Amino acid sequence: MTIADRWLLPDGMDEVLPPQANRMEELRRALLDLYHRWGYDQVMPPTAEFLDSLLTGTGSDLALQTFKLTDQLTGRMMGISADVTPQVARMDAHSLKRQGPVRLCYCTNVLRATPDQHQGGRSPVQVGVELFGHAGLEADQEILNLALASLSAAGAGEIHLALGHIGIYRSLVEASGLEGDAERAMFEALELKSPGELAARVEASIDDPALAEMFMALGRLHGGVEVLDEAREAFAEAPAAVGAALEQLRALLRGVLAAHPEVSLYLDLGELRGYAYHTGMMFAAYVPGYGQALAKGGRYDDTGRAFGRARPATGFSMDLKQLATLALAEPPRDGIWAPAEGEGLVETVMELRARGERVVQALPGQRTGPEEHRCDRQLVLRAGHWQAVTL
Repeated sequence: MTIADRWLLPDGMDEVLPPQANRMEELRRALLDLYHRWGYDQVMPPTAEFLDSLLTGTGSDLALQTFKLTDQLTGRMMGISADVTPQVARMDAHSLKRQGPVRLCYCTNVLRATPDQHQGGRSPVQVGVELFGHAGLEADQEILNLALASLSAAGAGEIHLALGHIGIYRSLVEASGLEGDAERAMFEALELKSPGELAARVEASIDDPALAEMFMALGRLHGGVEVLDEAREAFAEAPAAVGAALEQLRALLRGVLAAHPEVSLYLDLGELRGYAYHTGMMFAAYVPGYGQALAKGGRYDDTGRAFGRARPATGFSMDLKQLATLALAEPPRDGIWAPAEGEGLVETVMELRARGERVVQALPGQRTGPEEHRCDRQLVLRAGHWQAVTL
């Protein structure tokens, strides 16, 4: 390895430099304060856990994303956390064991062996919230509104919210008796958004003409709020659970429009992201200029079953690194430049810092000055007293 190669980072791993690091810390504090005001308690999950805990329930899809290592104390396989949600579900089910709704929030580093196709990166700083213990629409509405409030706090000016409900597809699959390879093929056709492929799969697997038309409708029911009216017609003969899912979406849309009328809404009833663990509504929030969702989440009931306590659950997560780029600006010039030495200078600098001022003291022989260190004032000795003078 050459000296130049020693500076290289692995693909997908990045370092955070000023001013983004400062912005991330400010945003982390702002978001955690926001969640505190909404009644969410902060938790700090461990960096690594045993694999049979990390890859249980909602974590089952994370096997390929999880770095694995052997615990030298026990010989058991461990994994470095690639997603905080399974860990928080374990905390709710096993560690806290509280009764009634439980609101938890977090902000922590995770590590992924492969990039996340929806949010990218292998070393995100994951921030989010989880609400356990309430199966009602009100919990989903709270999570949606809090996700949008989070993006607004981060500086997002134009938010596009994509909303779906995995229960529609699940109900149609159950009604049609699809399973095994046939169900996987149908799933892949819908994921590809290919009308031709979907038509071929429907013709090969669905004998009931009404159900066949409903599966075809899934592929085209995406767009604005008018999609729900079209869906009511398309699924008139569908199982009752489909109608219930549509009414849930309609109610959630009303709630979003009431609290955030500025948000652009998009519905996709054939969206299957997170099919392995989502059980109800699911959403992703986008901002122009970003090809990936900045926030994603939804309902994932019974995730704590593997830990001995099945609970309704809903939540969302974001990457703090991505969020911090929403409102990138030049860091403020708000410091006070102090000379390297002078009588009574130490006491003055200590007093200013105690008052919350940012004071940068020069070092002997230093060639850089106040401008390079973001200072807009400097200490000047006048009549025996140090004074901060505007530059």
